Amino acid sequence: MNRRNFLALTGTFTGGSLLLPDFLHAFGTQNNLIIGDQCVVFVQLNGGNDGLNTYIPFEDPNYYFLRPKIALSKEEVIAGNNGMAFHPSLKGFAQIQQEGQLSVLQNVGYPDPNRSHFRSQEIWQTASASNQYLNEGWLGRYLDLQCKDHNPIAGINIDSTDTLSLKGKEPNSITVKDPNRFKIKKDKDDNVQLSKNPSLDFVRKIADSVVEGSDEIQKALAKSTTEITYPKTGLGKNLEWIARLVKGNLNSKVYYTSLNGFDTHDNQLPTQKNKLTELNDAVYSFYDDLKKANLMQNVTVVVFSEFGRRVKDNKNGTDHGKAAPMFIIGGNNKGKVLGNNPNLVDLDNGDLKYEIDFRSVYATLLEQKLQFDPAQIGITNKSLKGLF
Repeated sequence: MNRRNFLALTGTFTGGSLLLPDFLHAFGTQNNLIIGDQCVVFVQLNGGNDGLNTYIPFEDPNYYFLRPKIALSKEEVIAGNNGMAFHPSLKGFAQIQQEGQLSVLQNVGYPDPNRSHFRSQEIWQTASASNQYLNEGWLGRYLDLQCKDHNPIAGINIDSTDTLSLKGKEPNSITVKDPNRFKIKKDKDDNVQLSKNPSLDFVRKIADSVVEGSDEIQKALAKSTTEITYPKTGLGKNLEWIARLVKGNLNSKVYYTSLNGFDTHDNQLPTQKNKLTELNDAVYSFYDDLKKANLMQNVTVVVFSEFGRRVKDNKNGTDHGKAAPMFIIGGNNKGKVLGNNPNLVDLDNGDLKYEIDFRSVYATLLEQKLQFDPAQIGITNKSLKGLF
């Protein structure tokens, strides 16, 4: 088996037990797990969430003129301030903002935006230019430089599919659907000596470190409990797992998960209401859980989507657009709204113009939360002022 194929095999685990043959167990276990108080949790909203109906310019008459079928009334929106308000399903977000722990970044996007789900997600996940194609994700590149040796739990993706964001030259992350079932066992003891074959030794090294990663995840789960009741949804369970790992001192620097279903070309009002309710309830439970554990100052939650929707509705929904808001929760953020309210008159071919480049957000997270120079992974955008 060549190196590339083995990395593909060992890079992802989606639950269940894996029994490794004894010839893979020669290499000693590693002890270079990334240590640090701060971690970042990413919640990706797949499908292009409609930002204008999430954080709403409820005092702008153009909002109601351009969206006669799907605009939310002034009586429905909540936590209005400076002309903006939350969707009524986001009561938890509004509460976190009231407590000074939620920042809104308005009009986030990138130059020459792409309305394709696949390509725009790829741009966000690699931090590339719109005409640039990269093989590794921005977090994967960060972990490649941050890890002195292969570390399969430097980044944890709680999902059923991999994310390009965490893909690096080395598999320093693991995709796990159910951490409680991620148990890798050895069938014999570890007495096999290193060979004279570098490729075989590399395989042994990777396999042994993955076993170590499984052990570390189980130790973290054993040291933590859930003190609150999470919603019985997919995102609720995923964030509950992440909270358990954080509270159990796993010391991973990056956690990732996603929520599907935001491609609202039709039937948008009930569909988005349901999806935002799932998002709100899961994120607020996570926030409440870690706040009670006195850990929220060490955990930064980033909520984003690959693009927003078009400003004008298509009667029952919205089509693919461009700029949209991002939400930053915890991590001692300053609880501000950064950026101007959406300009519904000066549009980019019917879409909101971006004002904040998403790579500036990444640069800020790398510099201020992960103590890392973003230029080392090709992100040269200036970091944002006033976020942390």
